[in-house]
Amino acid sequence: MKQPNFQKSLIAVAVTTFLATPAALAQQNDNATADDSKLERIEVTARRTTESLQEVPVSVSAFGEKELEQGGIEDITELQFKMPNTTFQVSRGTNSTLTAYIRGIGQQDPLWGFEPGVGIYIDDVYVARPQGAVLEVLDVQRVEVLRGPQGTLYGKNTIGGAMKYVTRELTGYNEFEVKGTVGTHNQRDLKVSGQTALADNFYIGGAFATLNRDGFGEFVNTGAENYNKELMTGRINAKWLASKDVSVKFAADWTQDDSNARGGHRLQPSLLSTEPALDDVFDSYTAMPTDNSVETEGYSVTVDWDIDNAWAFKSVTAYREGNTDTNIDFDSTVNPVLLVPAVYEDEQTTQEFQLNYSSARFNFISGLYFYEGEACGVFGTVLGLLNLTIDNGGCVDTSSAALFGQGTYQIDDHWALTLGGRYTRDEKDADVFRYTYAGVKFLDRGDYSADPIAVNSDFSTKADWSKFSPHASIRYQMDPNLMFYASYSNGFKSGGVDMRADVSLNPDAENPYDPEVVDTFELGVKSELLDGRLRLNASTFYSDYQDMQVTVQRAVSNGVASQVLNAADSTVKGVEFEGSFAATSTLNFTGSVGYINAEFDEVAFFNPNTQQVEDVSNRWSFPNTPELTANLGFNQEFMLSGGALVWSGAVSYRDETQIFEEPSPLDEESYSLVNTSLVWYSSSSNWTVGLHAKNVFDKEYRLSGYNFGSTFGENIVTGYYGNPRTVSLSVGYRF
Repeated sequence: MKQPNFQKSLIAVAVTTFLATPAALAQQNDNATADDSKLERIEVTARRTTESLQEVPVSVSAFGEKELEQGGIEDITELQFKMPNTTFQVSRGTNSTLTAYIRGIGQQDPLWGFEPGVGIYIDDVYVARPQGAVLEVLDVQRVEVLRGPQGTLYGKNTIGGAMKYVTRELTGYNEFEVKGTVGTHNQRDLKVSGQTALADNFYIGGAFATLNRDGFGEFVNTGAENYNKELMTGRINAKWLASKDVSVKFAADWTQDDSNARGGHRLQPSLLSTEPALDDVFDSYTAMPTDNSVETEGYSVTVDWDIDNAWAFKSVTAYREGNTDTNIDFDSTVNPVLLVPAVYEDEQTTQEFQLNYSSARFNFISGLYFYEGEACGVFGTVLGLLNLTIDNGGCVDTSSAALFGQGTYQIDDHWALTLGGRYTRDEKDADVFRYTYAGVKFLDRGDYSADPIAVNSDFSTKADWSKFSPHASIRYQMDPNLMFYASYSNGFKSGGVDMRADVSLNPDAENPYDPEVVDTFELGVKSELLDGRLRLNASTFYSDYQDMQVTVQRAVSNGVASQVLNAADSTVKGVEFEGSFAATSTLNFTGSVGYINAEFDEVAFFNPNTQQVEDVSNRWSFPNTPELTANLGFNQEFMLSGGALVWSGAVSYRDETQIFEEPSPLDEESYSLVNTSLVWYSSSSNWTVGLHAKNVFDKEYRLSGYNFGSTFGENIVTGYYGNPRTVSLSVGYRF
């Protein structure tokens, strides 16, 4: 049984102890004996310039290439178990669509037209859509995750935070690496990367991976694999040193994911099917093809010009596009109760100009940002038992422009002040249709020339919004190893149009909804103690979350209709701790704890039974936001005659999690996962051998699902689960 008062008391004690510890231990630094067991310096680009992690007045977690390798991290969703108050997961019936939440803010619905609350960046390029955003770890230098609104430097849709996927820098040295991996469920991976110089001032590089795995289960009635993996990805880079002051970088990446669409596990007995219930959560039934295809590609050109010792100019020009063709069986039975084939297409063009200044006491980052994007899609709601198909789709064109600037002034040796702001103008133009047809058809078949029996929606609408997002922080560097900071940040998530709008039931559904806004206040401390062997960072935050976009139900004369409204306000507050300790020159410990209290203050929800707007805030809770998250890991190095062996392990804990705003059978109890790895490095540094075991105790845990209750004559409650125990062996060679 959960004991919230005890947990809160425990957290309060931990906060007091953690915040008091740096000041007490700082006095011991002068007496500490220096040795080679110091922690490595970590550099990040959280503020669009390279700085030490310990100097940045921002809550940020960073994972370097070596740490990712030693943990056997395959994609960014595994990082959620290493950070406080963060959720990175694969979305429901998909394989490569990302559900991302930080500090309670994210995107529940990956439908086009809805904007994310966490910004995803590949180097300096914003990835606008969650489809294809489950990024594989390939050719990566580090991953940074910034918590809290990043509206000033990173713009709209970063009100929860931002994740930066930073690829390897081209150096001009001859490098080559190949790694093969085999594992449970017939895992077969191959990664190849390298770089070289074609001239003294022109470098090229690239990476390629093919990643394959059989399913954790199967679609029992068809024999197709469920939760399998069939993916190829790659990137090409080039760097031209045009002069001693100017460099030009080109990058291109692409991903092709042909893994099957995922089938859910039924949590309630079927009312219609005579097929036996399935015990294995990775087995499923389906009444439609399991075909799935996700293609993404992107291109960018970055120009860096060091004008002089103080001034620098940067230009980032980028284009990205994605295509998704998928089939999802919502009820997961052999009957065609609720089938949803879907097609998504999106493209974006971005341009950013930066003019930056740096001196001994003052640093300034300024810029212009332009975004043009089109997101289109169509999905069918196939009600086979009713012999009906509803086609719903359209396009959203977005134009966005922003002017931003942020400066830091070093007042004296201890105090530094940062002020910044971003003005954004956002315009959206949308076309939406919703037609009802007699008969059953999928999007890739059937007679599209047939006339619909009902036109539910067919409209165009447009809207624009302007927003100024300020930021301010003060930093106090007590000594070189101890820093305190306080900050205020504002961010907003773009408004939009409900692409599911049914105007025949609710004429107001065609009206655009407004942006969300969040104001966050944060206090933090960053410290390095015991002569650089102990790193302790902590923060506490308070967020005022306003105009939340909520889907509400309205009763009308001929039914019930959905509409997205700015119907909720909430308060989010919490604490976060992260630490690293070099116990010896060969033994390190890492850990983090996050506690969050996210509560709805008011939710205006229309009750069709009473015909009144009611406040349901007492019934709602934040989705994908466990109250307590924690992890503890270690890394032990053993020196051998032929090289070095690194043994690492970690245990992570996630508190009970509510999947949607209202309680449902899908909600998951608290759980812990244990991972461990052994990685051997040859004395020549050419060979590596890694053995990785994940979810060692084969814990069953649910990540997401669909909850439609008793609908269309069937119980439709299906869940999707995290990976079972896996073991893999990798062998790599590099020079």
